Parts: sequence; C-alpha cells; structure tokens
Amino acid sequence: MAKTIYRVSQVNAYIKNLFDNDYALRQISVRGEISNCKYNGSGHIYFTLKDEAGAVSCVMFAGKRPRGLRFVLENGQSVVVSGNVSVYERTGTYQLYADEIVLDGRGDLFLKFEEIKKRLSEMGMFAPEYKKPIPRFASKVGVVTAATGAAIQDIINISSRRNPYVQLILAPATVQGDMAAESIVKGIRRLDKMGLDVIIVGRGGGSIEDLWAFNEEIVARAIFDAETPIISAVGHETDTTIADFAADLRAPTPSAAAELAVFDLAAFEHELDSLVQRLTRDMRSKVSVSRLTLHSLRSSLEKQSPGYRLRTRRAQLAMDEKYLSSLIHSRLEGRRSALALLAGRLQALSPLERMKSGFGFVSDTNGIAVKSIGDVKPDMELVTVIRDGKIRSRVLSAEPLK
Repeated sequence: MAKTIYRVSQVNAYIKNLFDNDYALRQISVRGEISNCKYNGSGHIYFTLKDEAGAVSCVMFAGKRPRGLRFVLENGQSVVVSGNVSVYERTGTYQLYADEIVLDGRGDLFLKFEEIKKRLSEMGMFAPEYKKPIPRFASKVGVVTAATGAAIQDIINISSRRNPYVQLILAPATVQGDMAAESIVKGIRRLDKMGLDVIIVGRGGGSIEDLWAFNEEIVARAIFDAETPIISAVGHETDTTIADFAADLRAPTPSAAAELAVFDLAAFEHELDSLVQRLTRDMRSKVSVSRLTLHSLRSSLEKQSPGYRLRTRRAQLAMDEKYLSSLIHSRLEGRRSALALLAGRLQALSPLERMKSGFGFVSDTNGIAVKSIGDVKPDMELVTVIRDGKIRSRVLSAEPLK
C-alpha cells in the first residue's frame, strides 16, 4: 500500500487548524516576565514571555494596542497576557497572539524599580564624575556573593586562569530573600575596610524577584559610599539592577567581572617582552647615533686642538717648502738655460773668438779703437792685439778701399 506524502505547507496548515480549533488555546491568559521586547516600525510589538522553566514567543499587533495595552511594555515587567495561541504557517512556529496585556502583581516590583532608579539618579548617585577607576593591576580582589554557586566558581576559575597570583577574598552573602540586602551590605562594608584593590558584587541570573536584593536602596548606598572601586556583576547580560547603576563599573556576568578585575598575566608578560624589545632596539639605535655624533664631535675637537693645527701647519709648510724648492729649481734651470744661450751668443760675438779666426783688434797707444782710416795719421803708432799677443807698428800711409 503506497503511503501518502504531504507538503510542508500542508502539515503546517493542518497543525494550525488543530491549534485554532482547540478551545483552551482560543482564549488563554498566561503569566510571565517580559524579555526581548522589540517595537517594530509598523507598530507591532514582539516579545518573549518567560518564567523559570520555559518561554513562549508573543506578538501584539498594532491594531490591538489602543485597547489592549495601557502602559509602555519593557523588559523585566511581570505581566498577564491574554489572547490565543496559533501557528505561523510560514515557519511552522507557534506563538501567543496578544489581545490584552496587564501588569501582574509582580509588576509592582518593576514600578518600584523605576521609582528607586529615578530617585537615586536625581540624587546624583549614578553620576559619572563619582565613578572610581578600576585599577589595572589588582593584586587583592574582594568578592561579595553566595559561598556556593556558579558565580563564585566562575570568578575563581577565570581568576586562576588569568593570574594565579591574585588573591581572592570572599565575603559570603545571602543573595536572594528577605535578608539578602543586609547581607550584601555587610559584605561590602567588611571588604571595604580591608584595603583591597577592587570588589566584585554579584550573583547569577534569575527573575526580578530573585535579583531584587540588588535593587534595594541600602545596597546602592553601600556601593556608592565604598572607598574601594566596585564592579557589579548581577545576573545575565540582559539583567539590569540598581546596583549596576551605582557601581563604578558594570559587568554583564560574574565571569566578565573577573575578566575586568583580574589582569591577564600572560598577556601582560607578552606586552612587557614587546616593550623590552622595543626599548632595547631604541636604546641601541640611540647609542649608535650617539657614537656617530661623538666621533664627529671628537674629530671637530681634534681639528681645533693646537697639536692638530701645528701638525697641519707643519704639513702645509712641508708642502710649501717642497713646492718652493721645486719652483726655485725650475726657475734656476730656466735661468741657466737662458744664461747658457746668452753665453753662447756672447761667445759668438766675442773678439777673442774672431781673433782665433785671424782677426785682430787695432787701437792707438791709449787703447782707443781704430775704426776708420780717418782715425790714423802717418807715422802714428798703433797696437794690434791678436790671438796670442800684441804687435806694435807705425802708420806709413792710410788709403781707402777701392
């Protein structure tokens, strides 16, 4: 026998029909706490209704709001939602379609929360100028929370992993119930007197009733009055308490508070190593530059010293002496060459040289040269100088050349 195969849309339509025809789901009222509240631009409101054991998706369409909602819907409110449960066929998910939403008796806590928050804010207890900085390198960290539970275990585990040398000091406190607020205040005041670096105040998540001790005014005042910086770590990331506003820093969870309070030793050592390496590089670079500068200054100083100047002058004088000697020698050689040339010329013009060729020098007895026949007279005594001596003679006659 062949089995019947259905399409997804057919299955979703069938289940939707079952929901719509179930009398109990056609008109139902559900009590719970609002979370994930989102106002859509179209006017629809999408939210989740939850309790300690479960949650259901809800929607109130814009058309239902004028008569079905008399207040601003916000996370943390305890409400009663009336409407019908049906299936959204496109995704096959069911949700509560709200026709009316009213505050539950627990909604009074939310209103009280808003009243305390407004009053303390007007008093300036949440002002940023009163926030104390959280020390980066805390060595002693106080913790106000329950002695047993996930919160203290998370803080211990993360603290040990990040820095095993940080000392954790626990002030056990009741964090839920009628006596919780006073217990938390005692823990804060006791740790504040111990000179610690920072204090973590918190617990795990829960409903607004579970967390109410951290909304009490006496807890907020104890946090505000403490000399020690305080990190609040109440609930999950979406939970917000008065203690969060009064604290110097809010952490979304106890684990996150431990991350903020205890510095990471391994990361710090790595950062320190990097700084040491950079400092070493910078120091070596500066030493190298300083050495070059020193060498330059030393050279400049040596050039200004009398010894350096004396050596420089001596070297210059030696060069000048060598140059002058070379110049004198060159000029002497030039003069010698010129003198030899002139001597040669003079030698060529010398009477003695001519005398060697048979010429002689004729003069009167007074040594006056006879240059013309007009310089002599008959019977005048003459002296003729030749190569190897003198000849004396008398003029017989003087006749011109023809």
